[in-house]
Amino acid sequence: MPNATDSETSGLHLVSKLLDPASRPDPYPIYADFRARGPLWIEEMSSLVVTGYRDCETLLRDPRLSAERWRFFQADGAADPYPPDAPSSVRRPWFLSLDPPDHTRLRRLVSSAFTARTVARMEDSVTRLVDEFLDRAAEGETFDVVSGLAYSLPVTVICRMLGVPQADERLFHGWSARLTRLLDGFSNPDDGNEDNPEWVRGMVDMHLYVNELVAERRRSPRRDDLISELLAAEDGGDVLSHDELVSTIVLLLVAGHETTVNLIANGVLALLRHPGHLAALRADPGTAAAVVEETLRYDSPVQLTARVAREDLLVGTAKAPAGSLIILLLAAAHRDPEANPDPDRFDPAREQVRHLGFSFGPHFCLGAPLARLEGRVALAAFARRVREPELVADPPPYREHVNLRGVSELLISHAGVTR
Repeated sequence: MPNATDSETSGLHLVSKLLDPASRPDPYPIYADFRARGPLWIEEMSSLVVTGYRDCETLLRDPRLSAERWRFFQADGAADPYPPDAPSSVRRPWFLSLDPPDHTRLRRLVSSAFTARTVARMEDSVTRLVDEFLDRAAEGETFDVVSGLAYSLPVTVICRMLGVPQADERLFHGWSARLTRLLDGFSNPDDGNEDNPEWVRGMVDMHLYVNELVAERRRSPRRDDLISELLAAEDGGDVLSHDELVSTIVLLLVAGHETTVNLIANGVLALLRHPGHLAALRADPGTAAAVVEETLRYDSPVQLTARVAREDLLVGTAKAPAGSLIILLLAAAHRDPEANPDPDRFDPAREQVRHLGFSFGPHFCLGAPLARLEGRVALAAFARRVREPELVADPPPYREHVNLRGVSELLISHAGVTR
């Protein structure tokens, strides 16, 4: 086991700074300090922190690393947090936290229903929803981009794709907010009642609801929703079990929602801070896709991810023993000047944008086409329809999350919203 050194103490200090809520508006100087130290072993955390773009990209497809992060934390002897009467599906790991062959099998079955064609046919409905949200914005002199657009759009889209009754969509807002703590990684998930933390109640309630939704769809299949397509998904005689199907639906609802919220809000914030790029997007809505990609790089909705070393690793000059946690600071990698020249500049017109915002390798995000669609439509419509938008507060308030980092409110004033 590596011994602690001065550089490791420095690493703990940087982690402490990153966890400080005061760093939320601008963690990028901290990421730059991490990056200057190269791959950094932190003994007290049994973790190797990696920040270079090339290293992160390579490790995301390295079979010596496991995505089953729960095994690392399970080693601490944590008790099962769920009540005895919780549905069995709640204890099944999401497939993004599984390794082959389980991950390969589940991803193949899910991807057979979650196709590019499925996403493409959503564009008209996404456009209508964005216009509806912006129409409501026209009713006031100020507009919160988070609650009025970024937060509402993704959960509405995925609920309607899955066939969730519109009257129940509001339930998923609350559940998703609770479960974000569990996804975040660095935030303390044990909020609320010590014996029944918020995320546990949210997880159980969501699984109970989805269990009933799947049971109802088995009784009355439809042709136009994703749950029916997942029920029908088959590969060489293999199908999703009930628990696998419920777990996958919960994953799609939670992970796809929170990340897209940040993508849209971070994109609007960057455009408001760079009015020249906002004007360029207004003049040419076709550049919205480039704005999305630069937002994913410049202010990533997912700031980090982690893997567990299956065997002893050497990354640069840093050693990590088998069983240790490998923390990939994606937001730091995106501002690696070797990957993206002049990385601290927001520039949707840059010749090449290199980012790992949807991960890389076998765990590349299945929902990437949908997130890109929603981001593109939302940012283009905002630029086209909202006249003279200005930030009411800069920096805006941020949520406490370190990984799924995003603003809690993005209040703007405006001179009107065109029809």
